[in-house]
Amino acid sequence: MNLLFSITKNYIRQLETVLFSIRENNKNKDFIIYLLTDDKGSLYAFKKLNDFCSQISMKLEIIQVPSTTFSHAPKTSRYPQMIYYRLVAQNFLPATIDRILYLDCDLLCLNSFDKLYNIDFQDKLYVAASHTESIRIGNTFNKIRLGNYDAENYFNSGVLLMNLNKIREEVHLSDIYNFINQNSLQLFLPDQDILNALYGDKIKSIPDIYYNYDTRFFGAYKLLNGGNINLDWIAENTVFLHFCGRDKPWQKNYTGKFAALYKYYRWLAYREINLKNETKYMIS
Repeated sequence: MNLLFSITKNYIRQLETVLFSIRENNKNKDFIIYLLTDDKGSLYAFKKLNDFCSQISMKLEIIQVPSTTFSHAPKTSRYPQMIYYRLVAQNFLPATIDRILYLDCDLLCLNSFDKLYNIDFQDKLYVAASHTESIRIGNTFNKIRLGNYDAENYFNSGVLLMNLNKIREEVHLSDIYNFINQNSLQLFLPDQDILNALYGDKIKSIPDIYYNYDTRFFGAYKLLNGGNINLDWIAENTVFLHFCGRDKPWQKNYTGKFAALYKYYRWLAYREINLKNETKYMIS
């Protein structure tokens, strides 16, 4: 399975936590991790990441993206330039790859995603989930704001299965640049808004309660599904927990519903690697 991430060195530990949760719940799968970055001054940090991947039997491929690629796009401390790279990943990935799963690094994997990874694209460019569909907010507003009335929903870009062959044919950097130039002032969630505005009608929808569960809305999910989407159901069925929003589970003051679960996976990852290192040193 091909997995795609885009981070700076400041998010390496978060990425390691995601990768460890993926390995724990997909024991018999082979993974190649493609990392898009323009962070050229982080060779030591990325070497440590490569060592981490090796120890959990994953292969890491680091791809340098020119820092000028989205230099003109709207950026903030919360939304750095690298959020845009998923939109043009097809230009930098090996031509031999026909599908890849992009993931944000504020996720946890709780179950196997083999079914998602091998889904039939049905001539769509992407496969993604909408949070607005399950909690019933925002769809009409977003369609008006972005001008894509044919889109089924407003899709979250944090879990994005990419049909690379078709994307290479239909997604062009010039179209993305033009949209940014004409709409930069109304981009609330920049990369996600671009994805929905230009390609929202070419995205196959999957249920977020399975594949992109927004941890902020535990109460809403439960209420709108007759109380059935409880913690037991999530543990058994949900594939990706997504810690959306400003508050993140690696922050010391985070008190969200799944804080303990995230911190446990984070601790497990480092306990596992440290134990392997200790054993290696004892043998040598």
